[in-house]
Amino acid sequence: MKKGVISLISLALSVTMLAGCGDNSKSGSGGAGEDKPKPNFSVGMVTDAGTIDDKSFNQGTYEGIEMANKDFNMDYKYLKPAGTTEADYTKEIANLYDAGYKFIVTPGFKFETAIFKAQEKYTDAKFVLIDGSPRPDPDAEAELKENTVAIYYAEHEAGFVAGVATALHVKDGQAGFIGGMEIPPVQKFNWGFQQGVTYANENLGTKLVINQENVIYQGTFDDVAAGGQIAAQMYDRGVNVIFAAAGGVGVGAIGEAKDRVQKGDDVWVVGVDVDQYADGIYQDEKSVILTSAVKKIDQSAYDMIKAETEGKFPGGQTLIFDASNDGVGLPENNPNLSEDVLKQVDEVYGKIKAGEIKVAGEQGDLIK
Repeated sequence: MKKGVISLISLALSVTMLAGCGDNSKSGSGGAGEDKPKPNFSVGMVTDAGTIDDKSFNQGTYEGIEMANKDFNMDYKYLKPAGTTEADYTKEIANLYDAGYKFIVTPGFKFETAIFKAQEKYTDAKFVLIDGSPRPDPDAEAELKENTVAIYYAEHEAGFVAGVATALHVKDGQAGFIGGMEIPPVQKFNWGFQQGVTYANENLGTKLVINQENVIYQGTFDDVAAGGQIAAQMYDRGVNVIFAAAGGVGVGAIGEAKDRVQKGDDVWVVGVDVDQYADGIYQDEKSVILTSAVKKIDQSAYDMIKAETEGKFPGGQTLIFDASNDGVGLPENNPNLSEDVLKQVDEVYGKIKAGEIKVAGEQGDLIK
């Protein structure tokens, strides 16, 4: 997959920069002995559940901010809420605003109602909501103001190319899927993965099977033990590879795979959201992560900041990052995939970009 994201929003990308880490603000700096220029603006981030190094949305978003700090003169800071309620998020948004951080990035749909209120209260601030849209309540229609941009991803396309890669590598085994909460982004990963496996079976000579009993939504994103237990049950049923789109639940599945590989089993996990290869390392540089279905979260955050610096912040818009703008795909490096497999996956990815392959973003006739 190409490195970075050629934004579909390249015509309108830029942000008013986010500020630092935890309680410690950070800013751009000059070389040794140079005077540090006064930052042009400040970027703030409120984390979702989990930590800043969660190998998922928090980390991806923050890494995008750090990428931007290398290119722009900014302060940046993140705050971790005490909980995951609207009140918790609203409190930290207010703390950032009061401290002068008026470009605020939030990762995850749980921020939808908090951002809905914040965009009206803080009209001189700008907000980037990743994987969600501002709503007065969870079931209401989205309502974006001119100071807010909503970003979504084509998870089904990322899942599709991961499914093709998985089928080409495993060839004729069994695959499983472990999801966290049964919400649209996770469902789309599942549906896309199944379509990718089916495409490879029908067009590329593979015979990978996905049985209904091996498609499970655990119901949370943080039950690591449950993830390990579900993975163990699947592997015991003969599953060779599990696509885990489940946050901490997926971490449990990765741990189970590592334990089994160290005992001589040949099992794999497909990571999600970011490149999870490092999480699967069990010996030297060997990893149980076959590949990952990636959403270019870091590049999205970077692009919004860049847009702001150029006076092109796409406020009031909903942006979709997909294959057409390289917003989703596989990691840049895939050590466990052969050159032949990568070549075939690139060809398939090119067909998705060109519109020759249409990946469905809904259930259709797939396994539930």
